[in-house]
Amino acid sequence: MKRHLQWPALALMLGAAACSKNDDKDMKVAPVITVNSSVAVNTAQWLRIAPTVEHAGGAAYVWLSGEDTISLEKDLLHVFAAPGEANLRLIVKTSGGEAVKDVKVTVNAKAYTNGVVRVFDFVPAPGQFTNKLPAWQAGETQAGMTAKAEEALKKGAAVSLGGFGGYVVMGFDHTIVNVPGQYNFQVLGNAFANWAEPGIIQVSADVNGNGLPDDPWYEIAGSEHSHPKTVHNYEITYYKPAADKVPTPNKLYPYLTDTTYIRWTDNKGGSGYVSKNSFHAQDYFPGWKGDKLILSGTRLRDDNIYDQSGTGSYFVSPALEWGYADNWTNADERSGIKISWAVDGDGKPVKLKGIDFIRVHTGMRAEGGWLGEVSTEVGGVRDLNLR
Repeated sequence: MKRHLQWPALALMLGAAACSKNDDKDMKVAPVITVNSSVAVNTAQWLRIAPTVEHAGGAAYVWLSGEDTISLEKDLLHVFAAPGEANLRLIVKTSGGEAVKDVKVTVNAKAYTNGVVRVFDFVPAPGQFTNKLPAWQAGETQAGMTAKAEEALKKGAAVSLGGFGGYVVMGFDHTIVNVPGQYNFQVLGNAFANWAEPGIIQVSADVNGNGLPDDPWYEIAGSEHSHPKTVHNYEITYYKPAADKVPTPNKLYPYLTDTTYIRWTDNKGGSGYVSKNSFHAQDYFPGWKGDKLILSGTRLRDDNIYDQSGTGSYFVSPALEWGYADNWTNADERSGIKISWAVDGDGKPVKLKGIDFIRVHTGMRAEGGWLGEVSTEVGGVRDLNLR
């Protein structure tokens, strides 16, 4: 779709009363742009162009690709999904005049790893697979466990995020491009029919170019984002049980060996326990996280999880409609994610050209009898643009 250029009212931008003498001088002189006339970049890598502009007091900037506006900032940050040639144009307008510079971009094809190449952080909440996926050994630190999570995801093995709030932060060797109208990526999980363990997905672009996930995060607003039972800014605190804690078994269901195993409280006045079961005997509290663990994020409703059998033998957790990790099976198209679903902290849509980092956290605080707590598992990420 063509976008027509509309210049802001310069009178509003160039308040004469606030201008210095140098600004007044600049306003009477046309801007001058200095920028390379040709550049090269690889597909799925950020193109960064920082032109020098003289006499730019109160300037308005527009970058065009053909007739499409791709930026209104002086410095360009852009990414291409396909190889080829692109002709870009920078227009700078002030009260002193207008300047135009054309830049020819050669976009070269490059092959990438279609999966996780870096794990920046890994903190599971208590759960039946915590300390097992990946395995923790006494004395191992946060850095060591993050490295183990990275090793597992590079191999396509699963890591468990435990109960609500447990998370992993992943990176790639390229930018996942926001190709409009398409599913852009998929977070691999181990969901199966009638048992989903939805994880909240957040995304971030490496705007500052330092290769670290320290730019703003945006949440993928899945189908439940605006549901009245979804809790935003939820915080939970887990407390490590004493080594000599006396178990509280469930007399009706012997596979539940301790129903008051790990106590938790939240910022909504709630409290409860993570239960322990007979299938997993190791400690469920992450061994390297001290005596207390505080986690936060969006919490999804869990009122659709129920005992379908009525006897405790068959619990179901139906998949949510769209927009989550470990929700639909990996073979189901509905497990795909669109970057255009991203929203800011106020729930407003954001326009991201691409993303470089993905964070996933377990979205529910719920249990399913002998199946244990709802715990999102992550087995990697697939860039669907590279299919």
